[in-house]
Amino acid sequence: MEDGETFFENALKKAKVVSEHTGEWVIADDSGLVVDSLGGRPGVYSSRYSGPGATDDDNNRLLLQELQSVPPEKRGAAFRCVLVLYKPDGNYRSFEGELRGSIARSPAGSEGFGYDPVFYVDAYGKTVAELGPDIKNRISHRAKAFEKLKKSLQHRRHDV
Repeated sequence: MEDGETFFENALKKAKVVSEHTGEWVIADDSGLVVDSLGGRPGVYSSRYSGPGATDDDNNRLLLQELQSVPPEKRGAAFRCVLVLYKPDGNYRSFEGELRGSIARSPAGSEGFGYDPVFYVDAYGKTVAELGPDIKNRISHRAKAFEKLKKSLQHRRHDV
Protein backbone atom coordinates (compact mmCIF):
# COMPACT_ATOMS: atom_id res chain seq x y z
CA MET A 1 0.00 0.00 0.00
CA GLU A 2 2.91 2.39 0.64
CA ASP A 3 3.84 2.98 -2.99
CA GLY A 4 3.86 6.78 -3.02
CA GLU A 5 6.92 8.91 -3.62
CA THR A 6 6.36 11.02 -0.50
CA PHE A 7 5.26 10.49 3.09
CA PHE A 8 2.23 12.67 2.30
CA GLU A 9 1.17 10.53 -0.68
CA ASN A 10 1.38 7.35 1.40
CA ALA A 11 -0.51 8.81 4.38
CA LEU A 12 -3.22 10.25 2.13
CA LYS A 13 -3.70 6.97 0.29
CA LYS A 14 -4.01 4.97 3.52
CA ALA A 15 -6.48 7.43 5.07
CA LYS A 16 -8.59 7.70 1.92
CA VAL A 17 -8.86 3.92 1.40
CA VAL A 18 -9.93 3.29 5.01
CA SER A 19 -12.33 6.24 5.08
CA GLU A 20 -13.99 5.18 1.83
CA HIS A 21 -14.33 1.65 3.20
CA THR A 22 -15.71 2.64 6.62
CA GLY A 23 -17.45 5.95 5.93
CA GLU A 24 -15.66 7.39 8.97
CA TRP A 25 -13.08 10.09 9.64
CA VAL A 26 -9.62 8.51 9.54
CA ILE A 27 -6.16 9.52 10.69
CA ALA A 28 -3.27 7.82 8.91
CA ASP A 29 0.43 8.52 8.86
CA ASP A 30 3.60 7.72 7.08
CA SER A 31 7.02 8.43 8.43
CA GLY A 32 10.65 7.59 8.08
CA LEU A 33 14.23 8.70 8.23
CA VAL A 34 15.76 11.23 5.86
CA VAL A 35 19.54 11.63 5.80
CA ASP A 36 20.92 14.87 4.41
CA SER A 37 24.12 13.47 2.87
CA LEU A 38 22.13 10.68 1.18
CA GLY A 39 19.81 13.09 -0.61
CA GLY A 40 16.91 12.26 1.72
CA ARG A 41 17.29 8.49 1.61
CA PRO A 42 16.05 6.16 2.97
CA GLY A 43 12.87 8.31 3.03
CA VAL A 44 9.70 6.46 2.08
CA TYR A 45 11.78 3.27 1.83
CA SER A 46 12.91 3.46 5.46
CA SER A 47 11.34 0.18 6.60
CA ARG A 48 12.60 -1.74 3.56
CA TYR A 49 15.83 0.14 2.91
CA SER A 50 18.04 -2.92 2.68
CA GLY A 51 15.48 -4.87 0.66
CA PRO A 52 12.22 -6.80 1.02
CA GLY A 53 11.93 -8.51 4.39
CA ALA A 54 14.63 -6.26 5.85
CA THR A 55 15.09 -6.24 9.61
CA ASP A 56 15.88 -3.14 11.66
CA ASP A 57 19.42 -4.44 12.12
CA ASP A 58 19.79 -4.94 8.35
CA ASN A 59 18.66 -1.39 7.66
CA ASN A 60 20.89 0.12 10.34
CA ARG A 61 23.89 -1.87 9.12
CA LEU A 62 23.39 -0.66 5.52
CA LEU A 63 22.89 2.94 6.64
CA LEU A 64 26.06 2.93 8.75
CA GLN A 65 27.98 1.30 5.92
CA GLU A 66 26.85 4.00 3.48
CA LEU A 67 27.86 6.74 5.92
CA GLN A 68 31.16 5.14 6.95
CA SER A 69 33.33 7.83 5.33
CA VAL A 70 30.98 10.75 6.08
CA PRO A 71 32.33 13.09 8.79
CA PRO A 72 30.20 13.86 11.89
CA GLU A 73 29.29 17.38 10.73
CA LYS A 74 27.74 15.98 7.54
CA ARG A 75 25.67 13.21 9.16
CA GLY A 76 22.57 15.38 9.72
CA ALA A 77 19.24 13.58 9.56
CA ALA A 78 15.62 13.85 10.57
CA PHE A 79 12.76 11.59 11.44
CA ARG A 80 9.74 12.95 9.54
CA CYS A 81 6.06 12.17 9.93
CA VAL A 82 3.05 13.23 7.90
CA LEU A 83 -0.43 12.69 9.34
CA VAL A 84 -3.56 12.98 7.24
CA LEU A 85 -7.00 13.52 8.75
CA TYR A 86 -9.44 12.37 6.06
CA LYS A 87 -13.21 12.91 6.10
CA PRO A 88 -15.72 10.77 4.21
CA ASP A 89 -16.67 13.78 2.04
CA GLY A 90 -13.15 13.75 0.56
CA ASN A 91 -11.81 16.73 2.49
CA TYR A 92 -8.56 16.26 4.35
CA ARG A 93 -5.84 18.11 6.21
CA SER A 94 -2.24 17.14 6.71
CA PHE A 95 0.15 17.79 9.59
CA GLU A 96 3.91 17.33 9.66
CA GLY A 97 6.38 16.70 12.43
CA GLU A 98 10.13 16.42 12.43
CA LEU A 99 12.86 15.47 14.88
CA ARG A 100 16.31 16.67 13.80
CA GLY A 101 19.47 14.89 14.78
CA SER A 102 22.36 13.05 13.24
CA ILE A 103 23.44 9.50 12.51
CA ALA A 104 25.77 8.04 15.12
CA ARG A 105 28.87 6.03 14.19
CA SER A 106 27.47 2.90 15.84
CA PRO A 107 24.20 1.73 17.43
CA ALA A 108 23.53 2.45 21.11
CA GLY A 109 20.57 1.74 23.38
CA SER A 110 17.84 -0.86 23.51
CA GLU A 111 14.65 1.23 23.74
CA GLY A 112 12.65 1.74 20.59
CA PHE A 113 12.88 0.23 17.13
CA GLY A 114 13.92 0.99 13.57
CA TYR A 115 16.65 3.58 13.33
CA ASP A 116 16.37 4.63 17.00
CA PRO A 117 19.74 3.04 17.96
CA VAL A 118 21.64 5.08 15.33
CA PHE A 119 19.69 8.37 15.48
CA TYR A 120 21.53 10.75 17.79
CA VAL A 121 19.64 13.64 19.41
CA ASP A 122 22.10 16.45 20.15
CA ALA A 123 19.94 18.11 22.81
CA TYR A 124 20.10 14.94 24.93
CA GLY A 125 23.52 13.66 23.93
CA LYS A 126 22.05 10.22 23.29
CA THR A 127 20.48 8.10 20.60
CA VAL A 128 16.70 7.81 20.60
CA ALA A 129 17.10 4.19 21.74
CA GLU A 130 18.90 5.46 24.85
CA LEU A 131 16.24 8.05 25.74
CA GLY A 132 13.41 5.79 26.80
CA PRO A 133 9.75 6.01 25.88
CA ASP A 134 8.76 9.02 28.02
CA ILE A 135 11.19 11.40 26.36
CA LYS A 136 10.84 9.83 22.93
CA ASN A 137 7.05 10.12 23.00
CA ARG A 138 7.36 13.80 23.92
CA ILE A 139 9.93 14.88 21.29
CA SER A 140 9.27 12.50 18.39
CA HIS A 141 8.26 13.45 14.88
CA ARG A 142 4.90 11.73 15.46
CA ALA A 143 4.32 13.59 18.72
CA LYS A 144 4.95 16.89 16.94
CA ALA A 145 2.59 16.03 14.08
CA PHE A 146 -0.14 14.91 16.50
CA GLU A 147 0.29 18.11 18.53
CA LYS A 148 -0.37 20.14 15.37
CA LEU A 149 -3.45 18.02 14.65
CA LYS A 150 -4.69 18.49 18.21
CA LYS A 151 -4.24 22.28 18.06
CA SER A 152 -6.04 22.40 14.73
CA LEU A 153 -9.02 20.48 16.12
CA GLN A 154 -9.15 22.64 19.26
CA HIS A 155 -9.03 25.81 17.16
CA ARG A 156 -11.85 24.63 14.91
CA ARG A 157 -13.97 23.69 17.95
CA HIS A 158 -13.72 27.25 19.26
CA ASP A 159 -14.74 28.68 15.87
CA VAL A 160 -18.15 26.98 15.94
